[in-house]
Amino acid sequence: MKFTLKDYQEEAVREVLENLRDSRAFWRDRNRKTAFSLTATTGAGKTVMAAAVFEALFHGDDNYDIEPDPGAVVIWFSDDPSLNEQSRYRLLEASDRLSISDLVVVQSTFQREVLEPGKVYFLNTQKLSKSSLLVRGHNPDDEGIEKDGQIRLMPDSRSFTIWDTIQNTIDDPALTLYLVLDEAHRGMRAATGAGEKTTIVKRLINGSGPVPGIPVVWGISATVERFNAAMTDMTGRATLPNVVVDSAKVQASGLLKDTIILDVPKEAGQFDTVLVRRGTDKLKEISSAWEAYGKQQDDAGTVLPLMVLQVPNAPDHNDIGRALDTIFTQWPDLPEDAVAHVFGEHSTQTFGRHTVPYISPERVQESTWVRILIAKDAISTGWDCPRAEVMVSFRPARDKTHITQLLGRMVRTPLARRIPGNERLNSVDCLLPFFDEASVKDVAKALMSGGDGGDDLPGRRVLINPVELKPNPSIQETVWDKLLSLPSQSLPKRHARPVKRLTSLAHELAVDGLLEDAGKAAHAEMHKVLDGARARYKTEIETARKSVLTVEGKSLKADLKGGGMSFDDFLEEADYAVIEDAYRRAGRAISPDLATSYSDYLARNEGDADDMEAALIEAHVTIGALGLVPGIRETLEAEAEKLANQWLTRFRVDIKNLSDERQDVYRQIREMSANPMDVDLARPTSWMQPTTIREANGSETPLPSFERHMLCDEHGIFPEDFNSWEGEVLKSELARAGAVAWYRNPSRASQDSLGIIYEDGGEPRIVRPDFVFFVQQDDGTVVADIVDPHGIQFGDAMPKLKGLAQYAERFGEQYRRIEAVAKIGDRFRVLDLKEAATRASVSTTTTIKALYESEDAFDYLP
Repeated sequence: MKFTLKDYQEEAVREVLENLRDSRAFWRDRNRKTAFSLTATTGAGKTVMAAAVFEALFHGDDNYDIEPDPGAVVIWFSDDPSLNEQSRYRLLEASDRLSISDLVVVQSTFQREVLEPGKVYFLNTQKLSKSSLLVRGHNPDDEGIEKDGQIRLMPDSRSFTIWDTIQNTIDDPALTLYLVLDEAHRGMRAATGAGEKTTIVKRLINGSGPVPGIPVVWGISATVERFNAAMTDMTGRATLPNVVVDSAKVQASGLLKDTIILDVPKEAGQFDTVLVRRGTDKLKEISSAWEAYGKQQDDAGTVLPLMVLQVPNAPDHNDIGRALDTIFTQWPDLPEDAVAHVFGEHSTQTFGRHTVPYISPERVQESTWVRILIAKDAISTGWDCPRAEVMVSFRPARDKTHITQLLGRMVRTPLARRIPGNERLNSVDCLLPFFDEASVKDVAKALMSGGDGGDDLPGRRVLINPVELKPNPSIQETVWDKLLSLPSQSLPKRHARPVKRLTSLAHELAVDGLLEDAGKAAHAEMHKVLDGARARYKTEIETARKSVLTVEGKSLKADLKGGGMSFDDFLEEADYAVIEDAYRRAGRAISPDLATSYSDYLARNEGDADDMEAALIEAHVTIGALGLVPGIRETLEAEAEKLANQWLTRFRVDIKNLSDERQDVYRQIREMSANPMDVDLARPTSWMQPTTIREANGSETPLPSFERHMLCDEHGIFPEDFNSWEGEVLKSELARAGAVAWYRNPSRASQDSLGIIYEDGGEPRIVRPDFVFFVQQDDGTVVADIVDPHGIQFGDAMPKLKGLAQYAERFGEQYRRIEAVAKIGDRFRVLDLKEAATRASVSTTTTIKALYESEDAFDYLP
């Protein structure tokens, strides 16, 4: 893969491959057809995950411990050829093991008796319709080529229709045909409707006439409910567990923008011109912000944002022309040829005095000359443009679905990562001139679930008419230094591979010039570990070598005369193929790269210099034996984890001096650990914050405002809607002597949010304390206090409290106070987690209310 998969993507790929393995066994061993889905919210990278699956399916993959399937054939099906082309492009973009020839777009001239293994064939409903040359002359009820004594004529005198080809592929015992239904691109929706599209999809799944259903169906869907509904009337097919990607992990990954800003008029009326001007100003501002960020980072990719003008399906071209006039008046430096459209009419269109060319949706992202894109709803599904940062929609309020679908395509982060501390660059703007605040709530609700009706996306905020906050100029730098020194934690990786993590770190350190020949140094250290393990496990390795060098089995002897049978043991020397199989299996355990370098090391240092081929074979035997001794892998991984952590600590300051992009690479490597890792906080530079409370009757009330926050608006205030006792805690802390600043710790998974690990039901999770307060002591030093209003009514309250206590035990010296406050009856009670006795009670108590009522807690007083 050209891309490093996110943790959730690796987990999903692993589960999909397990399902495909089981599906293949069901089909080959029992002639049983199967189906399952991969469900992930918009922007999760479903096509990238599919690319990783195809690589492993066709070529095998040591990371997933999977051998290649030499008979694998894939049909990728959707209902739109342009969407297929975009999916094909993304697969090529993501994979370094799939070539152009492996990804075949089935054209009308296509003709094969059997589909070729190791390839993905792209089909769509148009290619399988009755009028298509690929199927013309085919009757699904025919029992064969000959019917009523006459030979069925094929289109263009070809020998096979596409249905014949599919049937022959399914019937070939050496092949396994997999059908990928790209439901997110509308492929599966047809299966629950009526008409020819429905018939085509059902025929692929259920079969018809002599053509059987495709053995394995893998649906890639936005919501599992939609796929399950489509599969309800599918016959003779077992369903395997669906692979569902946790939406919280998707949002936390940084692939999706954290904030969607909705601008609506404060009152009813026609405000299209006003909001077009405002949208143009936002485009100018975000363009300047990206330009400044690119200059600051030096190596950051250039982001040229665009604005989408979304119009009704039957738009007035003069209205569009007036909107373009407004844009060019507001931004005179914008080139006249910076406009394109994606209408169904694939021809140049005239809008007022403006002549605007057509561009295909999949080309918009790369065509950086496009800064204004005019669209209807054709691109609301199956199209992504991460640099689309602003949208002005002329859709009326009744078109909420069209708006949310298109906005759902605009939520990918332009650089495929979160910009540390800059919420402005992690957001997308939508201006709705024909909406009121009541109707826009439905849009906001849909966007909170990714626009697909699934689970909410934790960490994503939808803000209506917010204000931008910048660093508070009245806060002294020593306070910022204290904030950035506070230790934060990241979630561990479920399927960590410490040796791979070490070699990845070594590569990046060498790229940045921080450690010369880091890769050689890493492998040399691991060679020493393996040498030590060979001495420590000498007896076990000798036994394992015999297992590698011999093949044990049983032979059946049948006495034909007497009718008796017996089994005799046999023992044969292993041939080269058996030795290499053991070597490859060991390579998967200790990492293929390390297996290669260690075999070369053994051959050079312990082998016969006059016969290097024999020396390498002997080295492969040794490594194959090492892979059979469990303790060796455990020792190796522990030492690899230790060395990687030492290097990360050693080069911590150097890494912090790199660009955001390079720091993000090291952040991902740091988080590849199987253990929770300490991470640095990023300095926040821009937050978006709501300013009003919308009441049920539609009226607005300004949010309470507070001073001395680390970020503020132009008036020095921070607006926030706290619950009653959060507000009480805040007021009490700000009233304390020496209080100089406070920090509303973001609840989202951003680099400027302080995270603390806790365990709930055996799963590691992150709690983010509400407040950090800063106090200047008499000697001028600045100290930090965590004061967390801790609600006890939630099921995870006790696990979170235990996590906070463990954090206090480890990092308590860096804080003056670490306290958890709860309201018990009419009183506020507090637990001082810097006290060892209190932490001991937290670790043993199961009832949180009793804990706050015990002598370990005391009344919270300002």
